[in-house]
Amino acid sequence: MGKPGKELSVAIVGRPNVGKSTLFNRLVGKRLALVDDTPGVTRDRREGKARLGALEFTAIDTAGLEESAPDSLTGRMRAQTERAVRDCDVTLLVVDARAGIVALDRHFAAVLRKFGKPVILVANKTEAKGVAAAALGEAWDLGLGEAVAISAEHGEGMVELHDAIAAHLPEPVADDAVAGDDEAAKGPLKLAIVGRPNVGKSTLVNALLGEERMLTGPEAGITRDAISIDWVHKGRPVRLVDTAGLRRRAKVEEKLEKLSGADTLRTIRFAEVVVLVLDAEQMLEKQDLAIARLVIEEGRALVLAVNKWDLIEDTATAMKVLNRRVEIGLPQVKGIKVVTMSAITRQRLGALMDAVVATHGYWNRRVSTPRLNRWLQAMIQQHSPPLVGGRRIKPRYLAQTGTRPPTFTLFCSKAADLPEDYRRYLINGIREDFDLPATPIRLYLRQGDNPFHDKDARP
Repeated sequence: MGKPGKELSVAIVGRPNVGKSTLFNRLVGKRLALVDDTPGVTRDRREGKARLGALEFTAIDTAGLEESAPDSLTGRMRAQTERAVRDCDVTLLVVDARAGIVALDRHFAAVLRKFGKPVILVANKTEAKGVAAAALGEAWDLGLGEAVAISAEHGEGMVELHDAIAAHLPEPVADDAVAGDDEAAKGPLKLAIVGRPNVGKSTLVNALLGEERMLTGPEAGITRDAISIDWVHKGRPVRLVDTAGLRRRAKVEEKLEKLSGADTLRTIRFAEVVVLVLDAEQMLEKQDLAIARLVIEEGRALVLAVNKWDLIEDTATAMKVLNRRVEIGLPQVKGIKVVTMSAITRQRLGALMDAVVATHGYWNRRVSTPRLNRWLQAMIQQHSPPLVGGRRIKPRYLAQTGTRPPTFTLFCSKAADLPEDYRRYLINGIREDFDLPATPIRLYLRQGDNPFHDKDARP
């Protein structure tokens, strides 16, 4: 991992002609590396200042890891690449999704595992329909976890790549600890304020900052751009982003409002925690639920802020109605933090930020593999998977393959036949038994045994 104060460095590695230099150029935002269909164009390692959303790092384009005599040109190119991998914090192993996994990809994966550095598998050239699904399934055989599907040429999959790289920013923490406590030294907590027009988003931002930083008023749609503001909360850096209101698509007519909505959606994708501001007098309506589900689908941590609560007379009844709507409308984030507050009177702002920090911690939580598999066996004994074609589905191995949000992969026989209700049974169990409320949980199913067992011993 990168040391405090040291910029993250990311090496891009892979066999010739998989798109390493195209990805490098995409990350640095300019054509620094020569790109051509001829294999072996890149010979020296090339460095550039890269940026994905708010994530900044040094990207390193490399030549290759082919076996060759040390004093040959190819051997010297390999030595340069090995030096880049040793010096970097994270390595991106790029494969060609259209060509599938080949012997040289397996060779590169085996070499990289020996360095003991974090490796993110990247499946490039997935822009064609159907290519991504086939490539992601085949890539599991490399034993490096789930591949990130991208198209470096078309800029697709950059949000997912951002999340995969950003997951390696925190320092290692104790098992089942919340990584969020160490985040301050690694960069600001990225917090987006979203909601329908005129629910009080900009007023809330001003209240948090303690100054009239954002223009406010009774007119809907005053904020048109996503405005980023650096702020410190209890000694912790926060990048606070106020956004334009999101209306139903049918009501979005003006070109400028369409652009503002797109800007808000980009902000959600690059946020870590999203506060959805509700109007206490019109709380959790259809459009609110649509925005909340979008945030959940993007895998962001979500907090509900019920603004203008000071205007509600019968708060007990209103709270019952709200809790019922949350329970029915957002079962994907059971235990979501709901904070009633008033931006204009500055009531319960501290409670809101406490909820943000706690939810960010759940979003970053990691569970050890031994604990997960002991838990899995207990869950199977309590409720066995069903029979399919006269044979029982056998879950074999469970691993957490990512955070931000917590992501798990279950390897089992007949993975495609595992019923959705059994999958929900496992997700609900993970949420309850490992204390993961208020965050999306992703559970992927893969056919077969534990692919990581004795992987390095294979020829």
